[in-house]
Amino acid sequence: MSTRHARVADKELNDKHTRILIELLRRIENKTCADCKKKDPRWASWNLGIFVCIRCSGTHRSLGTHISKVKSVDLDTWTVEQIENMIKWGNQRANIYWEANLDGKQPTDSNMDSWIRAKYEQRLWVKNDDCSDLSKIAVNFVEEQVVKGYSLN
Repeated sequence: MSTRHARVADKELNDKHTRILIELLRRIENKTCADCKKKDPRWASWNLGIFVCIRCSGTHRSLGTHISKVKSVDLDTWTVEQIENMIKWGNQRANIYWEANLDGKQPTDSNMDSWIRAKYEQRLWVKNDDCSDLSKIAVNFVEEQVVKGYSLN
């Protein structure tokens, strides 16, 4: 059984994470699903660092947790590690990596499942498999987060 202090600390941390997620979803690049571009995504693949709609979240779940780890923005609790990954990536940065060699191709509603599988399972449009150095992808989001005052601990 947890102490009152631990429960209050957990609630405060969860509230903080909720505020960060809400702020991330307000960014223009996160206002649409990373895959199908539908408005107001309420789900996320936290290991990929992307926000997705409910339909695409189902496909992400079917990929398996070795590829995509899905959580609800509204219903689930989040760890510091998960929030940090969402801050580091976001839809724009992730799609710069995952769609580097897309060459203007766009999915249709009827092929969205196979599109998502091609994108994340088969890695069809990835330019370079090395994503260990995030600074190589788009702008330096870490500096941006320091300026905005995000502190996760």
